[in-house]
This record gives sequence, structure tokens and C-alpha cells, in this order.
Amino acid sequence: MLEADGHYLVDAPRMVGCLSSYFRRLRGNLEADAAVLAGFDFPIGLPARYAAKVGLTDFVDALPGFGRGEWDDFYCPAPSQSCVSTSRPFYPEGSTGGTKKQHLVEALGLTNSDELKRRCERNAEALFWLVGAKQVGRAAISGWRDLLAPALTNEAELSIWPFDGPLFDLLARPGVVVAETYPAAMYQYLDLKIRQSNRKKTSQSDRAKDAPTMRDWANNRSVRLESRLEYELCDGFGSDRSGDDRFDAVVGLFGMLDVIFGNLPTGEPRDELTQIEGWILGYSPPSRRDQHSLVAQRKRVVANGVL
Repeated sequence: MLEADGHYLVDAPRMVGCLSSYFRRLRGNLEADAAVLAGFDFPIGLPARYAAKVGLTDFVDALPGFGRGEWDDFYCPAPSQSCVSTSRPFYPEGSTGGTKKQHLVEALGLTNSDELKRRCERNAEALFWLVGAKQVGRAAISGWRDLLAPALTNEAELSIWPFDGPLFDLLARPGVVVAETYPAAMYQYLDLKIRQSNRKKTSQSDRAKDAPTMRDWANNRSVRLESRLEYELCDGFGSDRSGDDRFDAVVGLFGMLDVIFGNLPTGEPRDELTQIEGWILGYSPPSRRDQHSLVAQRKRVVANGVL
């Protein structure tokens, strides 16, 4: 939250509560002309090759129709390969015995597993594949069906970046701006120890080792950390099973703020595929000609005195 003196105040993560009222509650205590940026760690967009197969060119326009009419089974994961179709692409529903990603590729009429991914997902799991610890499809189902699609119908002042326009144009007007985030992409940028091969995000002690780095990040910017968040950082976000989710929520927020501060570019390509695939906020994967990593990018920013 932006305070009157220009500083951002960051509180500890907490449960979002009822999804149907979530966006209204985000704006509840703010001025009528305020803008809110809400980041979500689930895919917001469709793979371009799949979209071409079904004739979709704009994700936001298509989203309210999923789960209805010809798309009635869209959110119902297929229990077997024979049940997968372009209108029922999530697979498999339950037991993973005998299932293969190639089954999904073939059932959707694609050429290879790379076509199951968006351009910004090269290091993430494919949207429709529901197997493994890195799968993101179930979060996408809940986020699209229960949060975004109803809000597009009921919330007049809701925009989804980058589909509805450039980020700072959207934030210049009242309402809520939704963006996709990917905290794991920020580990390297923020130089967190958790990204090292001998560290585990599920380990409370490993998460706690990044507390000094995250506090330094805040101290070097116009960011104040609430006392509860200071405690959770030092504590490694607790010993319960959702501690790594709370850790990621804060990492993702720090990345969002660095985009707002101008330390990270928004990152999205400027082409027609962005209208169907979307993008991850602040994610700028290096091209083959430019092998600079996010860390190198950050060092250039520091050298220029922006931080």
C-alpha cells in the first residue's frame, strides 16, 4: 500500500478469503480514484499453437466463455487420453499411472510438448499438464473460473495486463489491474540463496537465510516492512506447509514493486501473440544474441545509480 509520504508499506501475507468479493475488498479502503495492482502466481493466457487450433485470438475475450456452451467441459480435467479434446484440454484428472505428456500433445493435435507452452513458460510446466510438483493447471482452473472470469462480468473497473494495454497506462486510471507473476523468476534477480541447488524452498531454515537480503532490498527502496512481516522473514515464514507459498507471495510482490519503481521492465513482447499468450510481469528472458541474465540486468541498473 502506498502511504501519504510516498513510501510503500508491505504487510505479511494472509489468506485472500472469499474470491467473489476479493477485488472489491482490495479497493474497499482506498480513494475512489485509486488504482490497485494485483499479482497472481498462476498462468494468465493460452499457448499460441493451441489457441490457433481452436480459433482464439484474444484471451480476455475468450475467458468468460470457458465452462459454458461448447466449452462446458473446459475446466473438467480429462480422466483419460480418449477424453482429452480441444474443448477439454486439462489432463489427467486423477491417477497419473500410464499417463504421458505426449498423450496430451497428440490429443490436442500439436506437434511436440513445446507447443503446450507459452513463450514465457520455457522454465515452467505446461498449462494443461496436471502431473508433478511444478504443475500449474489446477491453480489456473481455480484462478480463471472462480476469480477472473466472474470479475470480468461483474467488475466494471478491472483490467488484465498486458491484454488491456501497457501497465502504466492501466495504472493511470481507477480500478484493479491484474498481472501474472512468477516468483521463481525473481529468485535470481533478487540474488536469493534459495535458488541454489543445495537449498529448498520447502525448508523453513533455508527460507530464513534470505531474510537479510530481502530486508536490504526494502531498505534500499521506499519500502517499509510491517513488524509482522519482519518477524516472518526472520522466522522463514513458519514451519507449516504453506510457508513456502507465503515466501513466494513476498518475493513476487518485491518483483512487482521493482517494476513499479522502474528497476525492471514489464517485459512483454509487442506483437499479436501477446493478446492470446499474455506475459509474466517483469520477466525478460535473454535472447540467443543477448546472454545477459536477470542478475546482469540488475547490476547494470545498480551501476547507473537507479537503486
